[in-house]
Amino acid sequence: MTCTEFLALLDDLIDDSISAEMRAELEQHLHKCGHCEVVFNTTRKTIEIYRSHEIYDMPTGLRERLHAAIMARCKNGC
Repeated sequence: MTCTEFLALLDDLIDDSISAEMRAELEQHLHKCGHCEVVFNTTRKTIEIYRSHEIYDMPTGLRERLHAAIMARCKNGC
């Protein structure tokens, strides 16, 4: 399985809407590919955070730097 094939099935893997055989193939790819493992874990965690509706406070300095960076990027044409 290639990374492109894995990414095409990522939603189905997370939603658990694939066969046991396909799940085993995807998990085998995850064990071999650190990049896809990071993508899978990050995507899954992002969905968990979104579903939990938790609000995270950022330190004031970080919030200001992030806002400034976003605004600078937008002014330069996103």
